[in-house]
Amino acid sequence: MLVLSRKKGESIIIDGRIEVKVIAVEGDLVKLGIEAPKTVSVHRMEVYQAIQEENRAALLTRFDSEWLKRQVSPIQEEE
Repeated sequence: MLVLSRKKGESIIIDGRIEVKVIAVEGDLVKLGIEAPKTVSVHRMEVYQAIQEENRAALLTRFDSEWLKRQVSPIQEEE
């Protein structure tokens, strides 16, 4: 892990396209601003971990095509 020291208003550049800037330091809280291309996902770690867990759970979920057909059929009959 690379460890850097930055002051308020200073930033670092990652891969020439992602800027992480220190916006404020208030006690133990550091506020960061992140500028990245829209193609780059940026999440807090706890959100990223929750997304990963949901994705793993979705992979284990059995797809029931018959259930889906029963859901679609009543809609088509009403039309």
